[in-house]
Parts: sequence; C-alpha cells; structure tokens
Amino acid sequence: MPYLPKWLIKPFAKPYVAGETLDSVLDQVGKINKQGFKTTIDILGEHVINVNEALEVKKAYCNLYDRLDLIGEDNTVSLKLSHLGLELDPLLAEKNLNSIIEKSKSTGLGLTIDMEKSDFTDITLKIYFKAQKQHSGVGTVLQSYLHRSLDDLKALDSENLHLRICKGIYRESPLIAFQGAAEIRQNFFDMAKTLMTGRGYACLATHDITLIDRLEAFIENNNIPSNKFEFQTLLGVPMGNRLHELKEKGYAVRIYIPYGQSWFEYSLRRLEENPAIISYVLGNLFRR
Repeated sequence: MPYLPKWLIKPFAKPYVAGETLDSVLDQVGKINKQGFKTTIDILGEHVINVNEALEVKKAYCNLYDRLDLIGEDNTVSLKLSHLGLELDPLLAEKNLNSIIEKSKSTGLGLTIDMEKSDFTDITLKIYFKAQKQHSGVGTVLQSYLHRSLDDLKALDSENLHLRICKGIYRESPLIAFQGAAEIRQNFFDMAKTLMTGRGYACLATHDITLIDRLEAFIENNNIPSNKFEFQTLLGVPMGNRLHELKEKGYAVRIYIPYGQSWFEYSLRRLEENPAIISYVLGNLFRR
C-alpha cells in the first residue's frame, strides 16, 4: 500500500478521513450531529520538525474550537502532544497545549490528549496531570494492550477523570504489551469495569462488536448510569447498525473524525494495522 500513488488511495481513504480542510471536516461534523451522534476532531499529523510548525498546529486547533463553538453541539477535540512539539521541547508542547486549553475553557468544549507510542506514556500522563488542574474538561487516553495501563488507570481515578480506553495501534515489545487479541480484549474489559465503577467518566473506544456486547451487558447488569460513559468509534469503520442501536438505548456515541493534509499517512496506518479495515477497503476496490 505505501508504494501506491496517493490518487489511487484517496477514494478508498475517503470514508476514514473528513477531507483536508476545516470546512470539509465541519461539514462532516454537521452531518454526524444530525444523526444524533457526538464527535471529536483530530487534526492529522505527528512529530513536527520545528517550532514554527508546532505554533501553526496550535493556531489551527484554536481556530477549530472557534468554529466548533458556532455549531452549538457537544463536539470535542483530540490532539497529540508530538504534534505540538513534544519531541522538540516538552515545555514548548506544554505551552502550546495551555493555549489550546484556554480556548477549550472559553468555548466549554472538551479536549482529549491522545496517547502515542509507549516512549511517550510517562511524559503524556505527567502533562495531563498538570493540565487537569487547569481545566476539568481535559481528558486523556490509555491503551489496553500495555501491561501497565490498568495500574495507570487506578492511579488516575478521580471525579475529574475523563478517560478514553482503546486497544492501541503502535507496535510494542511483548515485554511491555500484550500481543494476543484475547488478552488485549480482556484487559480492555477489566479497565472499563474499573473505570465505570470508579469516580471518572469512561470513553469506550472500540469497533470490536464482541467486546461492545460484553460491555453493554456489564452496563445493564450493574445499572451503570448513562452519564458515566460513552461509546467511541473511528469515522468510516463499518459496524452495521450497532451504533444506532446503542444510541437508541440512550447511550452517548462519539465519532472520532480526523482531517488534514496528513491523510495519506493516517490512512496507511489504519489499513496496515486493522485487518478488518483492509478487507473492507479491498472489497470496495474489487467491487469498483
């Protein structure tokens, strides 16, 4: 896939990326809101190479908040610290993040600090702890394939905790990460149980129907209030009618919408690391 020209990949990447411009993503957000779903928007890109690039990313996120505020719905923002300059200088990333947090507070819309590869876990959680003191609307992410994540979750537990649990997409060593699908799924479930019966708010980010069914059964059997959690999925991943079923039961469902110039790299990662998406995309290719 990486050797194919962008013009060939773009039609099949389209379901997973809301275009390259702010107007294109806001158009997608409006359509999704009309269906009764919430959204969180990510400007694609990681690992900026200079300070000016990091500052431009900060400005883009602040502008995104201004435009989302005009929509008047519960649409939040997700970002990566490496996109704000973390690898150049952690203090630069924090400064840029603080500016975005102020914009988040002024609009009343949430902010989630995405988790990246394991090298960044400690620094991301450190920055998150500081950010959470500034604004209760800031959340972060833990990945269930890391051995440490359940302990991290327990350490984070508080009334202000707003945490997304996902399986994880980066390739990690067996020394620090579960490698089997069943182990990763079980740890996700254990983390979700701990979070939903704790003091925080749970964002359950998965396309695994089997896991969703199990989570839903736990929610119903334990009378977990609907204001304690939400389900989250990536834009474009086929899930049949499952999201509408969750919504009809009164559960909040949020769609993660990426957009931007780095759509090609993002699309390749989605295709390479999720066999279900690969089969779906290739099926469309051969049907066309």
